[in-house]
Amino acid sequence: MSNQQAYWSNRYEEGMTGWDIGYPSTPLKIYFDQLKDKSLKILIPGAGNAYEAEYLFLNGFQNVYILDISQIPLKAFQKRVPDFPKKQLIQANFFDYEGQFDLIIEQTFFCSFVPTKDNRLAYAKQMHQLLYPQGKLVGLWFKHPLIPGEMEKRPFGGDMVEYKSYFDPFFKIKVFEDCYNSIPPRQGNELFAIMSKK
Repeated sequence: MSNQQAYWSNRYEEGMTGWDIGYPSTPLKIYFDQLKDKSLKILIPGAGNAYEAEYLFLNGFQNVYILDISQIPLKAFQKRVPDFPKKQLIQANFFDYEGQFDLIIEQTFFCSFVPTKDNRLAYAKQMHQLLYPQGKLVGLWFKHPLIPGEMEKRPFGGDMVEYKSYFDPFFKIKVFEDCYNSIPPRQGNELFAIMSKK
């Protein structure tokens, strides 16, 4: 077991899952509700308990894939949504994973890993590689300040200017703005973005 796998598995085992709101995030649910093509191949990396994936699947999106480094949330999801295809539950390190998708959803994943410039640029590059031509990266990014030198206090934040510096080489940014429909605990603290692969 890798250090990262052990770290996240321990957090699930100890119930240290403050990012888990217990239901699909409102901004993403509203985005999903306007999607017309239910054949889209969708990836949710760092999915945890994957309420967004459950919502999509139960609303007719059959081509949804969940990726997490820990097996614990994947097993919990399988128990909660027994009809979900097992082959679409993927235990892997996001940065090593290979595949291609029409749409990738970001939800409390970017903020979870050590916020070095190298890591954040690697995230943007890997997102680009995992998308088909014209594929989209859609989701939410925290906008609270990143404390210099603080590498332990998740969720790690940042600002729009910094985030765009990582995404601009790989994506055409269609929307990147303050999120108007965040859940109350995150109101004023999230950015919503839609980006298409260059």
